[in-house]
Amino acid sequence: MTTPHPRSAIVGTGMIGAVHARAVRAAGGVLHGVLGSSPARSTQAAAALDAPHAYPDLDALLADDAVDVVHLCTPNTLHARQALDVLGAGKHLVCEKPLATSAADAERVVAAARAADRLVAVPFVYRYHPMVREIRARRQAGEFGNWQLLHGSYLQDWMLPADTATWRADPAAGGPSRAFADIGSHWCDLVEWTAGVEFTEVTARLATTVAQRPVGSTASFGGPERQGTGPVECVAVSTEDVAVLLLRTGDGTLANLTVSQVSAGRKNRLWFELDGSNASAVFDQEEPERAWLGGLDGARILVRDPGRGSAEQRRLAHLPAGHAQGYADCFTSFTRDVHQAVAGEGLPDGLPTATDGLRSAQLVEAVLTSAAAGVWTDVSRRALAAA
Repeated sequence: MTTPHPRSAIVGTGMIGAVHARAVRAAGGVLHGVLGSSPARSTQAAAALDAPHAYPDLDALLADDAVDVVHLCTPNTLHARQALDVLGAGKHLVCEKPLATSAADAERVVAAARAADRLVAVPFVYRYHPMVREIRARRQAGEFGNWQLLHGSYLQDWMLPADTATWRADPAAGGPSRAFADIGSHWCDLVEWTAGVEFTEVTARLATTVAQRPVGSTASFGGPERQGTGPVECVAVSTEDVAVLLLRTGDGTLANLTVSQVSAGRKNRLWFELDGSNASAVFDQEEPERAWLGGLDGARILVRDPGRGSAEQRRLAHLPAGHAQGYADCFTSFTRDVHQAVAGEGLPDGLPTATDGLRSAQLVEAVLTSAAAGVWTDVSRRALAAA
């Protein structure tokens, strides 16, 4: 039985773990405890995050009946196994993407969630930008007409320095795809959900532009992490820095996507354009307070405003117009919806769940298969149809 203010425990103490901890509190929940990579790290992180409990291991966390929701913020290849343990203990789960580094493992998590009757939520939080909701509502109302073309990019620069060391570059920790699985998956989820489409085929090309990187860091994001000035061991990099995709939807609409973690000056530019037979729409995550709408007679800018626009845009517009909202607010809104679902108050519109995590895993596998073979590849919906 969960409380009106769910008690959460965070597993993983890097940058994203701190984001989850802040969102839990901002959404009205209770940060009950923290688990790090060692007992000492758990104690350190619990103090930093002002959490009352520091767990020595996952078993101890899962044995704590006070915990309602577990947030997994660990390296990617641990997610599926830890998710199954969490669900087996009867707790709700928020699992950072990827839900699993293979579609088969993601299917197991979906099945386990159903068997346990527990919520699994995956933080595709860009869905929670109010102006994304506005574009989606206008699409649902038929404003854009039939899609002619979907296109965009997701560009970062944090992996551009050759001395950036991160577990994400190691397939043993990060999985077989990096740039696409890490950020391209966000773009695909956002565009499919906003535009109401499903990508059924993909042809992809991947490139690794930094051939070697240092080893030994467990950093997750933000640039060079290596300390000291002495010589370091470097290893060959096998995961991609860049991905270029051509996609096709079930009704034949073409889409293209450019993904990069080595584009200087681009910090987190998730950008898409949806071109319809009546009108077009553009959203830029680095300029989230506005949306661009285009028509044959010109273009206009919509701004976030809790006093006007679609119901979902107004629901998520927590501040007055002109007072900027951003990524942290998206995470808070996502977590608030998680708490609503955990409390048995229904599944809020747009809350990404385990099936969305499985969908993403299938897209990643299709991209890797296409890149290896150089051919168009089907994106399987077999598991989703059975879910």
